[in-house]
Amino acid sequence: MKPCILTINAGSSSIKFALFELAHPLSEKASVSGQIDAIGSDAIRLVARNQAGTRMVDQALPGGAATRHQQAFEHLLQWFAANENGGTIIAVGHRVVHGGDSHATPVVLDVAAVEQLAQYTKLAPLHQPHNLNGIHALQATLPDVPQVACFDTAFHRAQPSIAQTYGLPRKLTEEGAKRYGFHGLSYEYIAGALPRYSAKADGRVVVAHLGNGASMSAMVGRQCVASTLGFSTIDGLIMGTRCGNLDPGLVLHLMETRGLGVKEMTRILYKESGLLGISGISSDMRTLRASDRPEAAEAIELFCYRIVRELGSLTAAAGGLDALVFTGGIGEHDAHVRRRICQQARWQGVLLDETANERHDLRISAPESAVDVLVIPTNEEWMIAHHVQVLLRL
Repeated sequence: MKPCILTINAGSSSIKFALFELAHPLSEKASVSGQIDAIGSDAIRLVARNQAGTRMVDQALPGGAATRHQQAFEHLLQWFAANENGGTIIAVGHRVVHGGDSHATPVVLDVAAVEQLAQYTKLAPLHQPHNLNGIHALQATLPDVPQVACFDTAFHRAQPSIAQTYGLPRKLTEEGAKRYGFHGLSYEYIAGALPRYSAKADGRVVVAHLGNGASMSAMVGRQCVASTLGFSTIDGLIMGTRCGNLDPGLVLHLMETRGLGVKEMTRILYKESGLLGISGISSDMRTLRASDRPEAAEAIELFCYRIVRELGSLTAAAGGLDALVFTGGIGEHDAHVRRRICQQARWQGVLLDETANERHDLRISAPESAVDVLVIPTNEEWMIAHHVQVLLRL
């Protein structure tokens, strides 16, 4: 069986995975990819597709509600071993949400490294523990296979110090209360791919990663100079169920007047807000686009409005705008959202080619546009596998 690199993104009840056959250069298409959903319930399920996107398996896994991450990984590895596309796993790369100030690059996971990552749980309590669960489970399942952590915050460590600082007492800043930024693996992939598609790749670029989780970042010389996401993953843009930028005074007001505790406030901000909260219908942009209810239209309008506002802010941080890149599920597939944003950004020199936009072409800017407007699919899984290959010299 061919040697392969396995990439893992472990959530609270899910495991997303991709398997890349070792090659030089590494193919950007995984030989197998998929996910295990509903871990810890009676509906746990494994779904996997081959390189062509054809579904290879869609089945319930044994164990039901008693299954945890380690057992889920064991089922996955058994399925790999029984499948001709499974390959021999020679290394594993994990997506880890938080690397703090210490990690601007991936690291090989040993006992000390894992202990250090556990210290960042206080900075990302809703994500870091699940990433660590995946690491612990796979280390137990594949104890002799080297494993690497790749961080969603790492790309943003290039931001100037001033861009990472809040107007808080210095002591709190020194204790870690600062802007970290996330979705870094996506931005890093786009930064690497940009020269293939635009002569302005090293100029002033804003990338809009738009999906259920959404953010934007400004780059100069393909290095991050500013991002809409700060200390947490609820800052900046409106998202599927997350509120985006919010006056902290409003949070204090709601907690005081409604008697809300941290858990209740967390639920509102992370799970009940965003497109879902505004519309009262759905967190899925496709559902909202298909709806004729005014609340759905308002949710879409507010989603786009916030993006346009942030585009202006990021353009200022970059000192201008040479290219605008759309990526992520909405950014790559929703021509309506892209059109609304570009129309409102005409003052920045953005001119849209309507036909190219409807076709979802790679380049959707008009020939006379001062700004290159591109649609580039992101590939965080490949970015992780690439880091593993380089770091371990495979």
